[in-house]
Amino acid sequence: MTTAPTTVIHSARIVSGGDTVPDAWVRFEGDRITDRGIGDAWRDAPAVRAGEAEVTDAAGRWLTPGFVDIHCHGAGGAAFDDGVEAIRAGLSVHRAHGTTRSVCSLVTAPVDVLVERLRAIAAVAASDPLVLGAHLEGPFLDHEFRGAHDPSMLRTADDEALDRLVAAAGGALRQITIAPEHEGAEAAIARLVDEDVAVAVGHTGADFDTALRAFEAGASILTHAFNGMRGIHHRAPGPVVAAMRADHVTLEVIGDGVHVHPEVVRLAFSGAPGRVALVTDAMAATGSSDGAYVLGSLAVDVRDGVARLADTGAIAGSTLTQDEALRRAVLDSGIPLHEAVGALTVAPASAIGRAGDLGRLDVGFAADAVLLDHDLAVASVWGAGARIA
Repeated sequence: MTTAPTTVIHSARIVSGGDTVPDAWVRFEGDRITDRGIGDAWRDAPAVRAGEAEVTDAAGRWLTPGFVDIHCHGAGGAAFDDGVEAIRAGLSVHRAHGTTRSVCSLVTAPVDVLVERLRAIAAVAASDPLVLGAHLEGPFLDHEFRGAHDPSMLRTADDEALDRLVAAAGGALRQITIAPEHEGAEAAIARLVDEDVAVAVGHTGADFDTALRAFEAGASILTHAFNGMRGIHHRAPGPVVAAMRADHVTLEVIGDGVHVHPEVVRLAFSGAPGRVALVTDAMAATGSSDGAYVLGSLAVDVRDGVARLADTGAIAGSTLTQDEALRRAVLDSGIPLHEAVGALTVAPASAIGRAGDLGRLDVGFAADAVLLDHDLAVASVWGAGARIA
C-alpha cells in the first residue's frame, strides 16, 4: 500500500468504544491515529496549517472505526479459495462497504488443497496490512451439521494435518472452526490455542456440556451462532447458551435477515453483551448478480440475494456486507448504534487478539475509519491511514 498522508476528519459524531462524541475530530499520521479531540483544535496541527493535510469535513455525520470481518469467503464473483487475484478482487468489494480489516475464510477441501490456499492468503497478508490472515472453516467438522461443506472431504483432526496447515499459513492462521465432539478435537484445541490460533466451535452436533468443555479448554469463538449447530431448547440449551455462559467467547452472528431472525439477533446481543461479532460469511455472489456459483466444490444457486446449495437447498454463505449488517442490527433488531458498531469493530478485533490496535478511534490505534451518512450508508472509508473508498 502507498504511504498515507496526514489526514484530519472533523465535525463528526464519533462512535467508538461504546461512546458517542459530537463535534469530534481525529488525525491520522501514516497508518496510526495520532490525535483526537472536539471543536476546532484540529486546525492547530502543523500539516493543516501548512496546507499539507487531507482534510474531510464530516458535517455532523457518523464516524466509526473501520469494520473488522473475521468470517468472509469472497465477493464480486471471486472466492478466496481461488488464489491471490481472487482474494484481492473480493476484498475490494467489502472495503467499499466499510470493512477495513478482513480474515479470509476457506471452506472444506483436502489438506493438500488447503495448504496451497493458505499460502495464497499468507502471500496477500504479507503485502497488505488490511488482510489479517486466514480462517479455516473446515475440514474438522461434523457430517450432520456440515451445512455447505463437501461431506466427502470432512475428517478428524490429527497432528500430521495440523502440522501441514499451520506451516503453510506461515503465521497467518488466525482462526479455525472445529466440531469439538470428534476424535482428535480436544488435542487440536489445546495445540492451536498454544500457537495463538483462535479456535471456534462450529458445524457441530455438540451439546451444551461438550461445547462448554471446549470453551473451558480455550476455544473462544462460536462460528455463526445458531447456524450449523443445535438450537436452544429449554431442556437442551446447546452450544449457543454454552457460548453465552463462557464469558471469554465471541459469538459470530450473520445478521442478513436470513440466517438469524432479527429478534434472535437481539437475543444474542442480550445474552452476550459486548461479545457479538457481526460477520458476513459472504460468498462470491456478494456485490454481484444472482445466478449459479461454486462454493468450494459445491454448486450454489443465488436467488434474490440468498445463496443455497443447488442439491439440498441448505444455506450456503451469504451475500451480506458489513454496512448492511449494521443497518439491519439497528433498524430491524433495535440494537443501539454504539452496540452495533462495537459488534463490527471491538468484538471481532478482540476475538482474534487485536484489541490493542484495532477497533477503536483512539490514539495509537490503526488509522481505520468509516464515515457514514445519517441513514448509515457508507460515504468514505480509510484503511491504514489511506482513503480506500
